[in-house]
Amino acid sequence: MVANGKLVTVFGGSGFVGRHIVAALAKDGYRVRAAVRRPDLAGHLQPMGAVGQIHAVQANLRFSDSVQRAVEGAEAVINAVGVLAPIGAQSFNAVHAEGARTVAKAAHEGGAEQLVHISAIGADKASSSVYARTKADGEAATLAAFPSAIILRPSIVFGPEDEFFNRFAGLARSSPLLPLIGGGRTKFQPVYVGDLARAVVTCVSGSARAGTVYEIGGPQTLSFRDLLELTLTYTDRKRGFLPMPFWLAKLQALATWPLPNSLRPITVDQVRLLKRDNVVSSAAVTEKRTLADLGVSDPLTVGAIVPGYLERFKARGQFAHYRR
Repeated sequence: MVANGKLVTVFGGSGFVGRHIVAALAKDGYRVRAAVRRPDLAGHLQPMGAVGQIHAVQANLRFSDSVQRAVEGAEAVINAVGVLAPIGAQSFNAVHAEGARTVAKAAHEGGAEQLVHISAIGADKASSSVYARTKADGEAATLAAFPSAIILRPSIVFGPEDEFFNRFAGLARSSPLLPLIGGGRTKFQPVYVGDLARAVVTCVSGSARAGTVYEIGGPQTLSFRDLLELTLTYTDRKRGFLPMPFWLAKLQALATWPLPNSLRPITVDQVRLLKRDNVVSSAAVTEKRTLADLGVSDPLTVGAIVPGYLERFKARGQFAHYRR
């Protein structure tokens, strides 16, 4: 049942993070306009709400006219568009920086009351990673065009459609060794996608501080090695680790560059990202700019969610424990 009727436009609404934001908004009674490149492939969104509550429209961040149409009449706008690796015209700069500028400008000119922009922990204009630099550029462009915008910087986001646990579980299914890049010491603070979505709803409700950058991390700090070991545990796989210094990982990434992104274990840019810990800063904790400060005081752990969706990677397949 639609309770408040407030219209929210979600760019990237059919993606991994976006679909959970759409579901959380619908649950709280918002009308949702999912702005996506292919509305014909977004039919899975409609059952998340009441009849007519969720509607997909065509929009591409590289074309400002489509963005302007998508925000018409919206009281809040959410930008959940991002790419982990560039694909054709969907480059890091086009999506993270210029795309963010286009959305923020359209939201401001369209009279939206709120804008929530999904960035990433590690966004830094001085980073060696193009991903991190363009994320920082996108934050700056967003705040310049819409000063009261709220920026959310999540650590690695996990959930049924994620590209971390699923990717390495798939790799463990076909390879006897998993790459322990940089010794596996890089630290992460994985956050469940549903908890990130709850934080977004808090922002839309007006309960967050305008013009603030929040850092979103889950309840556990885990190393890269910890995450790989958990992946093996949840899939009942016994695999060794191949210690790989950063320079060797970069060479491997270069060697697999011609392959489709879905087949590449890691990209050069991702190797660069692994050189820095991906956790909530002490400043964010002190200044109350964390997940808890957005009302999510009971975030879910990796162990509460990931085993369920990695079951399909077990040697005997999904639901193997039901077999006699």
